[in-house]
Amino acid sequence: MAIKIIMLVVFFGVMVGIGIYCRRHATNVSGFVLGGRQVGPWLTAFAYGTSYFSAVIFVGYAGQFGWRFGIASTWIGLGNAVIGSLLAWVVLGRRTRIMTQHLGSATMPDYFEKRFGSPSLKVIASIIIFIFLIPYTASLYNGLSRLFEMAFGIPYFWCVLVMSVLTGIYVIVGGYMATAINDFIQGLIMIGGIVAVIVAVLNQQPYDGLMSAMNGLAQVQDQNPLAANGTVPGIFASFLGPDPLFLLGVVVLTSLGTWGLPQMVGKFYAIKSEGDIHKGTVISTVFALIVAGGCYFLGGFGRLFSDRIGVVAETGNPVGGFDAIIPAMLSNLGPVLIGIVMVLVLSASMSTLSSLVLTSSSTVTLDLLKGRVMKSMDEKKQLVTMRALIVVFIAISAIIAIIQVNSPVAFIAQAMGVSWGAMAGAFLAPFLYGLYWKRTTKGACYVSFFFSSIFMTLVMLINLKALPNFLGMLSNPIYAGAFCMLLGLVIVPIISFITPKTDGTIVDNAFVCYNKTVTVRQTETLGDEQ
Repeated sequence: MAIKIIMLVVFFGVMVGIGIYCRRHATNVSGFVLGGRQVGPWLTAFAYGTSYFSAVIFVGYAGQFGWRFGIASTWIGLGNAVIGSLLAWVVLGRRTRIMTQHLGSATMPDYFEKRFGSPSLKVIASIIIFIFLIPYTASLYNGLSRLFEMAFGIPYFWCVLVMSVLTGIYVIVGGYMATAINDFIQGLIMIGGIVAVIVAVLNQQPYDGLMSAMNGLAQVQDQNPLAANGTVPGIFASFLGPDPLFLLGVVVLTSLGTWGLPQMVGKFYAIKSEGDIHKGTVISTVFALIVAGGCYFLGGFGRLFSDRIGVVAETGNPVGGFDAIIPAMLSNLGPVLIGIVMVLVLSASMSTLSSLVLTSSSTVTLDLLKGRVMKSMDEKKQLVTMRALIVVFIAISAIIAIIQVNSPVAFIAQAMGVSWGAMAGAFLAPFLYGLYWKRTTKGACYVSFFFSSIFMTLVMLINLKALPNFLGMLSNPIYAGAFCMLLGLVIVPIISFITPKTDGTIVDNAFVCYNKTVTVRQTETLGDEQ
């Protein structure tokens, strides 16, 4: 216990110390929200990765989908690395950085207003972010607190409270730069920790390494009496697992979703230069391969520990829910490894939480309150308001987390699925097409915004048993989120062709940033006539 407490005290001390050190970078709005757009590739790539992967992934998704798919759940981590990191940086990174700097946008809603000349788009986008970031934020506490209870026996309430206060301190004091530096340190911890944990878990008795664990997994049968593949030998050690279609839905939701999440896309706003984007692409992809690939690979062996978890006979699901799987897998590790796990999950959760609350507070302050509710709002008032809202958002999400822990329907994965599906479904297609295609219209943005937010709200109400299930398989937040994202990519171009064009002056002003004239030496190129 002493070892674990010392590791946590050192971790918390470093995080708060960095916040205090970075306070000089948070003296104006640009510095507080974007680090003055001077953040290098390593800090940006790690900030992107640590915002992407949290306790929701490590405890919720890795546990639930590892149980469902076995070793095939590793495909989710590979999809996160290739689609959610590599392609996101390649497709969005450079054009986002150039256009948002040209337009002077600090947030995603502000981008929509200036790109399409529509203040109402800014307001609607801000409301969607405000509503749907909260369940995601609340879900972070759930996964972290389950591990704290396993390691320390600390009640859930105190876990939530400590994490809330400490995260709030360093974000409020140091702003984006404090979160970026902390994210870098936390990312290094996550890389080392996940490797150590995988090795330790797969070497627990009665298994002796990877091949022994794989052989054990090949002998496991699905204990769900309704499972169609329950009698297929080795299904959980197979290439695509027992349900390839659902696996594809998870890959789409967790990978393509990052393209439309404001807390993820915002990282491209802050990076220092175009050259840094190329470096950041490589760093972010390698980080995702190790962390996401490692998390889902580890979760794939969850059924080997069903004797520790217990299985409900009627459903074949683990006793205590899917969120109990990973803590049970780790429960017999030594004190040093448990300490590493705690710091690993703390790192993942606090980095994501800091990114979410900073995104929420800056969006509400700059896009909803400034110039509307508060007509006169200088830099000092904006900073004070954002810091106050960080406290509000952390408090709201903490209260929801404390309430939801006793709810039988509030699995971590479902809360995150609703949040990601609503925001990514609403924003992905309008944002992507807006960067590349001049014909994209604000009418298409409206349709995408309203369709995904309303659809995912219905899904949430169905999962809370407030409405009957009239959506069939789409009532599952995973399928629903992937459906909204993919449908948005079809809806936006169709609606753009049948709605009025955006004013040509506004469009030309947005795209002129890509048409900068440069001078090239004659020794390097020849003219057309030559």
